[in-house]
Amino acid sequence: MPKWNVRRPGRLLGLLLLVILSFLVLRRLNWSSLAPSWLRHRQLGLQAKDQNFMLEDSAFWIFGGSVHYFRVPRAYWRDRLLKMKACGLNTLTTYVPWNLHEPERGKFDFSGNLDMEAFILLAAEVGLWVILRPGPYICSEIDLGGLPSWLLQDSSMKLRTTYEGFTKAVDLYFDHLMARVVPLQYKNGGPIIAVQVENEYGSYNKDPAYMPYIKKALEDRGIVELLLTSDNEDGLSKGTVDGVLATINLQSQNELRLLHNFLQSVQGVRPKMVMEYWTGWFDSWGGPHHILDTSEVLRTVSAIIDAGASINLYMFHGGTNFGFINGAMHFQDYMSDVTSYDYDAVLTEAGDYTPKYIRLRELFGSISGASLPLPPDLLPKVRYEPVVPAFYLSLWDALPYIKEPVTSEKPVNMENLPINDGNGQSFGYTLYETTITSSGILSALVRDRGQVFLNTETIGFLDYKTKKIPIPLIQGFTILRILVENCGRVNYGENIDNQRKGLIGDIYLNDTPLKKFKIYSLDMKKSFFQRFTAEKWDPVPGVPTLPAFFLGALSVTSFPYDTFVKLEGWEKGVVFVNGYNLGRYWNIGPQETLYLPGVWLNEGINQVIVFEEMMQGPVIQFMEMPYLGRQQYVE
Repeated sequence: MPKWNVRRPGRLLGLLLLVILSFLVLRRLNWSSLAPSWLRHRQLGLQAKDQNFMLEDSAFWIFGGSVHYFRVPRAYWRDRLLKMKACGLNTLTTYVPWNLHEPERGKFDFSGNLDMEAFILLAAEVGLWVILRPGPYICSEIDLGGLPSWLLQDSSMKLRTTYEGFTKAVDLYFDHLMARVVPLQYKNGGPIIAVQVENEYGSYNKDPAYMPYIKKALEDRGIVELLLTSDNEDGLSKGTVDGVLATINLQSQNELRLLHNFLQSVQGVRPKMVMEYWTGWFDSWGGPHHILDTSEVLRTVSAIIDAGASINLYMFHGGTNFGFINGAMHFQDYMSDVTSYDYDAVLTEAGDYTPKYIRLRELFGSISGASLPLPPDLLPKVRYEPVVPAFYLSLWDALPYIKEPVTSEKPVNMENLPINDGNGQSFGYTLYETTITSSGILSALVRDRGQVFLNTETIGFLDYKTKKIPIPLIQGFTILRILVENCGRVNYGENIDNQRKGLIGDIYLNDTPLKKFKIYSLDMKKSFFQRFTAEKWDPVPGVPTLPAFFLGALSVTSFPYDTFVKLEGWEKGVVFVNGYNLGRYWNIGPQETLYLPGVWLNEGINQVIVFEEMMQGPVIQFMEMPYLGRQQYVE
């Protein structure tokens, strides 16, 4: 018999004696004294008791502000949250964008700028509580209101309802998301004191079983903190759920009457809260730049507080719709949201102070009765030397280096393209090619904007208003190309089920459907540009063929700082710096510069690529501040 078997009983006896001894010693200790104080007394959490919020046994007034981690470079999260704390706010609110966290079905991304948990823990470190707004729909002026585009592969999809195809996807997403959220709740020692049930459902209201389903989905996965709903005036009467505290979204003092009249009639004497007090508004391409006067903001915020209500400033800091994530509105006309999400908020897009910040800090400081932390110093902004693009690659010359096109008898919309492991294309452009042999009238349903070419020559555009275009006389076989851009899926309203992009259905020439298409996915992710190695670029010619990619080098000789890219003389396109997609530009305004965070620059040479659709400008400029935006305000 091996020796180790002979000794085994002695080893077991020794371990048993050690366990008994440890128990006898440790039972003499006061276990409650070993638990950290921040965990020891957390039992009740945030409660809606009578007309007050209570945090444990103390009255609690929510002074909140919205910052979206996915719209702010991660390196600047702390700066923005410290500025929130210094303004006298005690609570951060943030949305969770499903479409960014699950870009392909069952494949989740919570890394880098999407590290929600790190953002929430950072808020706790700074000294802020958190109200989480996980959706699944969030609106937020983001593409499809934060719902992933692959949901639309189902032709029968009914978003924001208990349609099985939707709830199965929500259940899988919530299984993953809530496993991350649960440990961050107040009762588990985290900063999350409340969780919102969906968002503004009363203004949609397609399925009475939907909101109870979302509430149960949260509770079944371990959400134990106070639940809230959030609705604007139009949806407030239809957005309430049993057992969930209703809150309101508004901008004017006239709507404050709802806080007392309607809310009290629906839920009795309960705490009142404005979940979204709109400190400004978002902009759309071709529309005005929205500004809300500082004095009006102060009057309304003061009136809300005087009414005994808690408040959340939406937005405290808006940030940027980097990449292609912006949403759109479509009521009478389709209007795509601009890249900037500055929102005329309390902090500017680049995190600078505004008169609103100074006045609100005075107000919240006077209410708290305690001295506030000093506001952090502003991050410097610089003007860099203009860049003249040295190299270029026309879209047509780039096609051989792009992934193999999809071949199809008929056009296929973006979402249903058999690419990305069956998840289709979410963002960017899609190019459709076929061959024609005659002239006539071309007609198609294009979403959202289609530039039409014969071979490489532009002959016009198809969009929501222009659905037909004449094809001039041609000789022999001619390549018909349509470059279609997803300018942003609608993020609010009743027609979110109809947000498929690209060519929708057949395209007709003289009422005859065209066949045999090559379809190129131009999503312009980082991997897209990795195919354009150095030898593929040509010097910029005197008359470049457009659309095209233009390549230049930005030299930074010292520590990199924030700047703003100005494309004067260019018409419409997208800017990429060191692989980061800064977003769209368009000379129809109102936005005239793109925010470039200094943390995305390197000391030395930085790669700048401009994808231009229509007209090349002379240089790429780098400004100290937005050209027509708000001036920074320093206290």
